[in-house]
Amino acid sequence: MSEQFGHLINRAYDEVKKYKELVLSDPYRLSYHLMPSVGFLNDPNGLIQYKGFYHVFYQWNPFGTMHGSKFWGHFSSPDLVHWQEEPIALAPTEWYDKDGCYSGSAVCDDGHLYLIYTGNVKGENGERETYQCLAVSTDGVNFEKKGPILRVPEGYTAHFRDPKVWKHEGQWYMILGAQNLEEKGSAVLFTSPDLYQWEMIGGIAGAGINGLEELGYMWECPDLFPLNDQHILLISPQSLIKNGEMAQELFQSGYFNGEFLYETHQFKHGPFKLLDYGFDFYAPQTFKDIHGRTILFGWMGITNEIEQLQPTIPNKWLHALTMPRELQWRNGRIFQRPLEELQLLRNNEVLYKDIQMKQQAIQFEGIQGTSAELFIEFSPRECHDFQIDLRHEARLTYDDQTKEVTLYRRNIDNSGEQSRKCKIEGLSNLHFFMDESSIEIFINDGSEVMTARYFPKPEDHCITFEGDATFNITKWDLLQHKNEESSPQQELIFA
Repeated sequence: MSEQFGHLINRAYDEVKKYKELVLSDPYRLSYHLMPSVGFLNDPNGLIQYKGFYHVFYQWNPFGTMHGSKFWGHFSSPDLVHWQEEPIALAPTEWYDKDGCYSGSAVCDDGHLYLIYTGNVKGENGERETYQCLAVSTDGVNFEKKGPILRVPEGYTAHFRDPKVWKHEGQWYMILGAQNLEEKGSAVLFTSPDLYQWEMIGGIAGAGINGLEELGYMWECPDLFPLNDQHILLISPQSLIKNGEMAQELFQSGYFNGEFLYETHQFKHGPFKLLDYGFDFYAPQTFKDIHGRTILFGWMGITNEIEQLQPTIPNKWLHALTMPRELQWRNGRIFQRPLEELQLLRNNEVLYKDIQMKQQAIQFEGIQGTSAELFIEFSPRECHDFQIDLRHEARLTYDDQTKEVTLYRRNIDNSGEQSRKCKIEGLSNLHFFMDESSIEIFINDGSEVMTARYFPKPEDHCITFEGDATFNITKWDLLQHKNEESSPQQELIFA
């Protein structure tokens, strides 16, 4: 460990210790989601299963609740439910990453764990330099930086980042998010025999490729992977053209599906589709576990004009990751499903069957809470309209005439309500995962998803149902481990 690294790490841990009690006293701390122990969290990075444990790294600024010089924080878990916070993996200490260890990925080779990330450098006049960098570990916890392995190629601006690396038939591949000199987003491919020497293949998707029109000025966090008989390219384009369903948010995350041809390095794909229709979802990344499942984490946050109004900021922390989701390809689209392991959190089951509502608002005994799972199954052709109100702070509606699901949320600045919509063919089920200050809603077995942070009064546990529908509902309280001694938010393993 270098003296500079040790000094910076100790400063970060001092922030954790200084504000520990204040952070843990926040009623909006989540129960079963990953959060920063202090400061600002954003993109999930380096998702991998290594030596029997799941690893989630994440972008972290321990010195404030805003973007800044990013570290890589690190969680590990034996089961994707119970998490331990590990020592800091990367810190911005070198000339090539002094202004931030930006997003990237992880791979295993010859028993070693490699992190491939973007080093961010800013000059005195604000000009940017970016380097794709490598770090290696023999134990999955302590990492040695190897320095830059790739610089920005000709034809692209310094907005060139977020490497996702994988191996196919003995060859390494890297896809990066990029901005070309025309300030349009694209995804750029490289290959390597050894993770150190990289050859540029070129853009495989972006403006002007495969007939695609402009789709944002920069593509962040690309991720190319097989899913059943398809290849999926996840991207997070910045500043989408505002038309149709894209008009709901300036920054969105979505995917192209198609066929990637390794022989010619061509990606033949269809139109861009959104991955989540809620308020707070960005920068998703996937990995495949030993069971063959493709698992996704996303950033449960977004940078916009109200980000700095969130009520957790006075308590010195901001943002979280989504719960892990399994991806499946069915009926021409991605389905996102809650992991089976999350059932370990369930307790206090309450079940109501054959509820027949005729517009009146109803509260059901035992159907309430702040950290809860709800599964609502509708009788075929007997859901004409439906509304569920969550703690007087958010509500979800379904209109059978327009076939629209709409999520409403009170604006943090008390200026009214916001809404997000998605179209479906008809409503068969809704699966809610509520946490103290978050909602993840899986519609029709996860064919559509809506994710949001929200901030009800902590004492408000009320859930109300209204509409013209017949349904069954099951509710579970979800185990709250945030105050247990083993909670990763309480104790760090110090280096």
